[in-house]
Amino acid sequence: MKTGGGALCFLSWPMRLLATADLHYNHAKSRQSADELIDRINVEQFDVLLLAGDTAAADGDALEQCLSRFTFSGTRLFVAGNHELWTQGDDSYRLFREDLPRRVRALGWQWLQSDPFRLGDVAVVGSIGWYDYSMSQESLGIPRRFYERKVSPGVAERSEENRHLFEAADDLGPVAREVVARWNDGRFVKLGRSDGEFVDELLDQLRGQLESVREARTVIAAVHHLPFRELLPPAHNIQWDFAKAYLGSTRIGELLLEFPNVKHLLCGHSHFPAHSRVGPIDAINIGSGYRSKTSVTLEA
Repeated sequence: MKTGGGALCFLSWPMRLLATADLHYNHAKSRQSADELIDRINVEQFDVLLLAGDTAAADGDALEQCLSRFTFSGTRLFVAGNHELWTQGDDSYRLFREDLPRRVRALGWQWLQSDPFRLGDVAVVGSIGWYDYSMSQESLGIPRRFYERKVSPGVAERSEENRHLFEAADDLGPVAREVVARWNDGRFVKLGRSDGEFVDELLDQLRGQLESVREARTVIAAVHHLPFRELLPPAHNIQWDFAKAYLGSTRIGELLLEFPNVKHLLCGHSHFPAHSRVGPIDAINIGSGYRSKTSVTLEA
């Protein structure tokens, strides 16, 4: 998949950026397909390589194993996903702000979360993105307190620790108790702050990046979570619809649309490929999943 963009200042050929996401290298059923995709990427011709999140969980050395398999010697850009924050420890926030940047840079990758990339008239900014339940499905009739606990009513009523969520049970929709699902970030991500507060912080950082590249003619935004509803997967069942609350934040998209030089958006996370024009932005969900991996190429 190729889309247009700006041009390099001093070179006559376009910059080719190859991007993939959701390699999930620590996951047994995902590693073989990830290796196969990396092998294909290693023989491709391009100028910039981008990983847009969920490369591997932080615990162990799967992240290092995966990043080391790429033989590309040019610019390599890294964006974290929610799975990079998964840990059996007690501080995902420290992992995100301190440990992961150090580990990624030690292997020769650029930590795009804090270091936007600029080449001529083209810039790439990046963010993990996160979620604030703005993409939750109103038809489910699930109150916000369940999303904050990352358990559906059907799961919560089966556990003593979540019974307090039913103290105002008269605000549940008619199908809410039929939803039986949980979001595992609730078990493995420990931010020490609410999801909304984390999104606030990330938006401030992303705004700073976008301000710093205002003079670039073309900006490519790499955000692991979805910034636009247009990229959500289609309706499947109520369990999957519950998960949409954790796929992204519409506030990210609103921020990107404030900057007219943002021409492209690359994301992942949902494991569902999607492509949509949102205002001036050509928005692409790369669409890799646990068993099937894919990549996209942009020419700028």
